[in-house]
Order: sequence, then C-alpha cells, then structure tokens
Amino acid sequence: MLQYLELQALYFNKKTNKMNLLDVTSGTWTITFIGWGIVFVALVVLVIIFTNVPKIHFALRERQLRREGKIEKDETIKLGSITGEESAAIAMALYMFQNEQHDEESGIITIKRIERRYSPWSSKIYTLNNRNF
Repeated sequence: MLQYLELQALYFNKKTNKMNLLDVTSGTWTITFIGWGIVFVALVVLVIIFTNVPKIHFALRERQLRREGKIEKDETIKLGSITGEESAAIAMALYMFQNEQHDEESGIITIKRIERRYSPWSSKIYTLNNRNF
C-alpha cells in the first residue's frame, strides 16, 4: 500500500490537484519492459505449443495403432506426407464443392410494399402510463 501511495505521489501535482500521466520515470520504464517481456514470453510459449502438438498427436496415434496391431513395430507414420500438388487438388475440390452449393443469383432486388393488418403491438392506447394507484 505504501508503494502505491509513493507512486501516486510521483504523478500527483499538488498545485493543480491533477495527476500528470505524461511524466516518464524509472517506474514507468520498468512496468513497460515487464509488460513487453510477459507478452513476448507468452508468444514464444504459444509457438512452441503449436509446433509440438502435431508431433505429439502423431506419436500418440502411432502408439495406439501399434497396440491395435494395425501397423508393424518398424513402420512409422510420416508427418506431413501430403505433397503440395495433393494439397492444391484438395483445396480446389473443396472450393468447387462450396461454390456448387450456391445457386446463381440474379442480382436484382425488388421491394414490394405490403399493406399490413392492424397490430395492437404498435398501438398507442396500449402503451404503459405512469399512474399512481
């Protein structure tokens, strides 16, 4: 609590009774670099996690397939065994499949004014009135 009061005293101008947040002190730089450091470390940890999750997944899947007897002990599952041409063919097939699901639109919008029946929801006689009962 004492440190907070000291920091507040650094930024508080007694003449104008206002805090000046534009004053850059050593405490400001410390907080800035610690914040940057935390963000940088968090990003590095996320990169490590995202690059290793597929490897761990394939290792666990390979172990499971060996237990079930679907692959031999000497066989391994190749990580990323799909070539670039195969990936492009799959992407093109998915794109064409997605576009075939949509029918051709004419691009013309027509707005027809329809006469509506009376609706009590918009009637002013049913609105709430402030009555003292």
